Amino acid sequence: MMRVLLTGAGGMLGRDLTEVLAGYDLHAATRATLDITDASAVESAVSGVDVVVNAAAYTAVDEAESHRDAAFLINAEGPKNLARAAKKAGARLIHVSTDYVFDGSATSPYAEDTERNPQSVYGQSKAAGEEALESDYPEGSIIVRTAWLYGQHGPNFPKTMLRLAQSNDTVSVVTDQIGQPTWSKDLAKWIKNLIDSPVQSGVFHGTNAGHTSWFDFAREVYSLAGLDPERITPTTSDHFERPAPRPSWSVLGHEAWDEAGLATPRPWKDALVEAFPICFGGSK
Repeated sequence: MMRVLLTGAGGMLGRDLTEVLAGYDLHAATRATLDITDASAVESAVSGVDVVVNAAAYTAVDEAESHRDAAFLINAEGPKNLARAAKKAGARLIHVSTDYVFDGSATSPYAEDTERNPQSVYGQSKAAGEEALESDYPEGSIIVRTAWLYGQHGPNFPKTMLRLAQSNDTVSVVTDQIGQPTWSKDLAKWIKNLIDSPVQSGVFHGTNAGHTSWFDFAREVYSLAGLDPERITPTTSDHFERPAPRPSWSVLGHEAWDEAGLATPRPWKDALVEAFPICFGGSK
């Protein structure tokens, strides 16, 4: 039976991965049981496994602006430790990354080989993690970039919108940030497909297909919840001052899945309809 080490098992994606990968000889490590910034602990944990899936990350985008060292320690040094340990063990490494490695200025989907140009500390730290894999273990590392994740576990955008509906007649949501709402359970299944495939290295974009704005995403969430979507009102990003810049365009291309002979991601609306009763307690 294939032996798989999962890091970041306590997070939203990690919990879905724990369920989806349960058929393997799975060691699901949380932050409390494996510190990926500890090179010695990582080498010990990776020894003897066939595949490492790294879902551990520093994801506090705004806090990263004032905690650069912490972000780089987890998002850059951690993956470097995993890459070196995986190379020594002869294990494949599947590393989860982000759309924030791009500058967000495009108008068509980012191809997998687009040059990185991160605009935030968080994005820079994740880009450094990708670069570490490409430098230290290019022949055995797979990078899976994702964006706009939501799921059953942990905080996310649809949960926030539904919570705000309980105390606000209307909610203002930006129209000028475009991306791909992505169900974490779908991402977990795509990662499993990579594990089961002969793919040894490369970059894949793990987002649901199509694109929308946060505004239209929120309206879709309200509609599925049986709420009036007109309660979502449009605004723009300049009305929200945040420490870290947000990409205005977070749409990723999916060509690598086809090229590897694997199923391409389904449309985001189809995923949301299936996810809604599981993640958010029902639909209209």
